[in-house]
Amino acid sequence: MFKPQITFNIGMISAAIPTNENFRLDALESLKILDTEYEKEFDDITALASHLCGTEIALISLIDKNRQWFKSKHGIDVSETHRDYSFCAHAILEPEKPFVVIDAREDERFYDNPLTEKDQVVIFYAGIPLVDKNGFALGTLCVIDGKPKELSEQQIESLKSLANQVTILFELNKKNDDLEKIQRKLKKRNESLKEFARVISHDLKMPLANIISTTDLLKIILADKLDAEGLKYFEYIKTSSFSMSNYISDILGHYESESLIHNNPEKFYLNDFLKEIITLLSIKPDFTIHYPTNNPLLECNKLALKQIFFNLIGNSIKYNDKEQIVISIEANEDEKSYYFTIIDNGMGIPEKEIDGIFDLFTTANMTDRSGNKGNGIGLSTVKNLVEKLKGTIKVTSKLKVHTTFEFSIQKP
Repeated sequence: MFKPQITFNIGMISAAIPTNENFRLDALESLKILDTEYEKEFDDITALASHLCGTEIALISLIDKNRQWFKSKHGIDVSETHRDYSFCAHAILEPEKPFVVIDAREDERFYDNPLTEKDQVVIFYAGIPLVDKNGFALGTLCVIDGKPKELSEQQIESLKSLANQVTILFELNKKNDDLEKIQRKLKKRNESLKEFARVISHDLKMPLANIISTTDLLKIILADKLDAEGLKYFEYIKTSSFSMSNYISDILGHYESESLIHNNPEKFYLNDFLKEIITLLSIKPDFTIHYPTNNPLLECNKLALKQIFFNLIGNSIKYNDKEQIVISIEANEDEKSYYFTIIDNGMGIPEKEIDGIFDLFTTANMTDRSGNKGNGIGLSTVKNLVEKLKGTIKVTSKLKVHTTFEFSIQKP
């Protein structure tokens, strides 16, 4: 084991500074990896490098401005040394080549390096520069031994492959860090959108309610003065107001659906649960629903599942062009998940539009039974809830024949 000293001998030759040093240091800093915790993925690589090359020590060494710092170390305890002592600082000067020192005591660059002294261990050294996608050598994957040694071509090639894996891990770590930053920004933005939706709901729904009630009142007051066309315009105002009110409610429901995920699991029978939803939907007599024959006892997030079924059954009713609406619901389960299927005899979804129906504000080119176009919020809410419940959802459809939604949710 070596212990770096504070001073070094005059005869030692320190490595030159790379011509692209400032850019190289910027690239190293951008990784945000210096002085981070040790990670098993990197430690596995140094352990394997030491084993393949038959050396006492293996390191993932990063060359900072005045030091070399070890992201991973196998066979030593120190975490860094001064850059002036660094063999790796020499290795990065030629990023495209392995840097091998068979016996440092006989090399003019290292013979009086403090790390080669009798009670130290750096006699043999082999390092593969760690080169990023822009060509900057950030450090090395190196193997070290306390006695002279040579490596075979196969060992060198294996060391190169491991070094390549190190640079891939560096890049993956950086991407993960970037993704976490993006997720934090998105979460903050989503919270702002949720607050915006809440304010809009509060500020707009009351005026819309006033428009609806005022329209009804004016129709009564002006009943003897309005012709059929005038009454039709009043009905347009009322219908548009209801449509806007529903749109606002859907937006609010989408952003508030996140809070449903945190509800505790409840036990309930599926068919009783479905009948509650049918009652809420106030379905007319021209409707037939086939409930699951097994009527399973579920234990899950009841409110979240209610929102899912409410949207899916509601869509099966709205987007149905048959005189008699028929919906069939099936349910199964295994040890890990519940599985549900909703099949309707509705108007179907055009094949070219199926892939986008779960995207927020994306609507299929179709209108419901009342001639209104959807707002593209309900199915996005459904998918969001299903995924938060650690499940998946898919849809198949045939125009004028049927639409089938299949989804799963994980058991608690």
